[in-house]
Amino acid sequence: MTDVSASVTRTDLNTASSQSMPRQRYVQCLSPAGLHRLAYTEWGDPHNPRVIVCVHGLTRSGRDFDRFAAAMATTHRVVCPDVVGRGLSSWLDNPNFYGVPQYVADMVTLIARLQVETVDWFGTSMGGLIGMALAGLKGSPVHRMLINDVGPHIEPDALKRIGAYLGKPARFDTLQQGIEHAALLAESFGPLTPDEWREINTPLLHERDGAWQFRYDPRIAQPFTAVTPEMSALGEAALWKSFAAIEGPVLVVRGAQSDLLSRDTVKQMVERGHNVSSVEIDGVGHAPAFLAADQIALARRFFIGESVDAS
Repeated sequence: MTDVSASVTRTDLNTASSQSMPRQRYVQCLSPAGLHRLAYTEWGDPHNPRVIVCVHGLTRSGRDFDRFAAAMATTHRVVCPDVVGRGLSSWLDNPNFYGVPQYVADMVTLIARLQVETVDWFGTSMGGLIGMALAGLKGSPVHRMLINDVGPHIEPDALKRIGAYLGKPARFDTLQQGIEHAALLAESFGPLTPDEWREINTPLLHERDGAWQFRYDPRIAQPFTAVTPEMSALGEAALWKSFAAIEGPVLVVRGAQSDLLSRDTVKQMVERGHNVSSVEIDGVGHAPAFLAADQIALARRFFIGESVDAS
């Protein structure tokens, strides 16, 4: 009897341990230029119908969410894709398709792979834009959405800042040099420790041709720099329309020092949306990293349906 109980206990512990560690997965997606592979990490019970999809910023990776995903894995299945052209995902044959329409199409394919009817969404910066576009579609599977430091209107100064480094060649003699360079580019994430920068920046780099380089496709800069003021205005109008169509609960998180998401835009989002609240995080800019315990607790409260103190 004791042996059986011990066996069950060991099985339960092994199951819990496996669910608290990321599982690397891939799904095949389609663009007008052909097929490509989307990588994602998955945490928690793979049969849990409560799914959170976490989508990262422009040059980042799904591993930015490791700490949050591990914290949520006991109650949710957490899925963190590398958007195409980033991380372990394929690079597109035609860089002109690096944009929100392709990213939304890939996420629809990913959600179909997960075999669930609805998902919650945690989108940082670009991930928030993808989420707004997807959640605003008729029949969207997105139910509850946290938008981290982005909105339909993006401040021009932030676009200039991003354009100054996006796609520029960068080679490093050591991994640590690459980690530190990535930390400089993302210093507005907040006052992170060296270990925290190493945690989230190491997955962004790989050794290639005798040097450490970023994993993302530098050609993602091509459609970014090709945007005209007219195209930008049309894109913003489309995002406002999508945002106004979202019916589920939305929490907009703003870094108090953000140069990308203004307080005025947050105010408009609350006014135009159906069920939108907002909160501002002191001491950070664009975008809160959600590595700190209080930031993770804030997101947890939202995703389990508890009230979040609004700003």
